[in-house]
Amino acid sequence: MEHYDQNVGEVTLSYSDDGAGHCIILLHGFCGSREYFNKIIPELSKKHRVIAVDLRGHGHSSTAKGDYRIEQMADDIAKLIQVLEIDKVTMIGHSLGGYVTLAFANRFSDMLHSFSLLHSTALPDDEGGKANREKGMKRIKEEGIEGFVEDLIPKLFAPGNLERLKGEVESAKQIGFKTSQYGAIGALEAMKNRADLQEVLKKEELPILVIAGREDQIIPAEKTFLHKGNHITERLLEHSGHMGMLEEPEKLTEIIFEFLEKNGKI
Repeated sequence: MEHYDQNVGEVTLSYSDDGAGHCIILLHGFCGSREYFNKIIPELSKKHRVIAVDLRGHGHSSTAKGDYRIEQMADDIAKLIQVLEIDKVTMIGHSLGGYVTLAFANRFSDMLHSFSLLHSTALPDDEGGKANREKGMKRIKEEGIEGFVEDLIPKLFAPGNLERLKGEVESAKQIGFKTSQYGAIGALEAMKNRADLQEVLKKEELPILVIAGREDQIIPAEKTFLHKGNHITERLLEHSGHMGMLEEPEKLTEIIFEFLEKNGKI
């Protein structure tokens, strides 16, 4: 996978760019990186151009100072797409990346062919969720990122997969340890303050794919499957928690191909 860096204003985004054809943009979750998608990129890039981006403060992308907002992260991606002179894309956002995808769809729908939420939700944090974000920010400030990531990552996998996917769990931890402390705190702040974007799911102009894991302990399926409509495709990964791209990569790839073919992008 070829890696590139592109300045998009106040940050430099690091990304991989593989394959040719209709462009899929992959956005990872909190304390993740584009490496989360390493199991699905080779297959997806046989039929499509696949760009996986490290969000600001994550992976190899730079860390901007100041407040972080989900809308800023969406703006970063819009600038990258414009610099690369890509027409309409399909954006697939995992968890935090899904919040960014929804904000992008709300602001730049003309740049999208379709979009997908993977283990994500259009709902904002409730009060308990906000309190947990605050706790996380405090812990990272006081102790650094390592202990936080060590506790977080196992919860992202279905309990039954922890032993079978020991290598993937360890790999996800190593990715998390590389997240900038400031970037992690900024992302927690951004998630805590994110808007309710359920209205974006109700707009029928774009095809939408929503994917949940039956054993997701972070965002249960009912928080992903919020709205019905002819423009919305719902898929459940039976043997996944919050990390379908690592827990069921073949099934996930099949679901994405099926969705794109149904919507005219073969």
